[in-house]
Amino acid sequence: MEILRIENLSKTYGKGETAVKALDSVSLSVNKGEFVAIVGPSGSGKSTLLHMLGGVDRPTEGKVLVDSVDMYKLNETQLAIFRRRQIGLIYQFYNLIPILNVEENITLPMLLDEHKVNPDHFQKIINALGLQERLQHLPNQLSGGQQQRVSIGRALISNPALMLADEPTGNLDSKNSSEIMELLKLFNKTYNQTLIVITHDERIALQADRIISIEDGRIARDEVMRP
Repeated sequence: MEILRIENLSKTYGKGETAVKALDSVSLSVNKGEFVAIVGPSGSGKSTLLHMLGGVDRPTEGKVLVDSVDMYKLNETQLAIFRRRQIGLIYQFYNLIPILNVEENITLPMLLDEHKVNPDHFQKIINALGLQERLQHLPNQLSGGQQQRVSIGRALISNPALMLADEPTGNLDSKNSSEIMELLKLFNKTYNQTLIVITHDERIALQADRIISIEDGRIARDEVMRP
């Protein structure tokens, strides 16, 4: 079942002679439960693509449909609500709120929506992430690996249609990197959570079901690694 469809997506920064085309008519689709890695050299457009998928930056042209909703036909308020409910974003530098504890950081998307947190779902996430003893800790009392686990929990709390990770292990040592990838794969396989990861790390890309290579703002290759 298709969960994401991108049609002729383009993004241009600047105008006239100084214009830079970061994305150039990109089209693709992703099925529910797929684990897709997006790779490419610096400046290739992969982070721009992720920002378009995450509703962080509007495209110059084209469509992004998530669970059949054309995101960029929504107004700013509608888009913010849709993004909070349907897109789970994981960043390289965690982006946690420093004055909120672990529990508050994880449940923040639900609280912003004034929705009650499902205690069973919350507990399932906490147990999988190994954060049971850290719920009252602030981000500065956690290791990098623990902070990234909190970031994953926050991305998953609202049962999003898509989980997007931008270099999720880029700020971690090899041990924590492996643990974070195992957790992402656990949620992908066990809960059929659609996962799209941007990475420079070939070892991470090779764990994906599919690798999409971006060059000069276009898809250069789209390879299925495992059906």
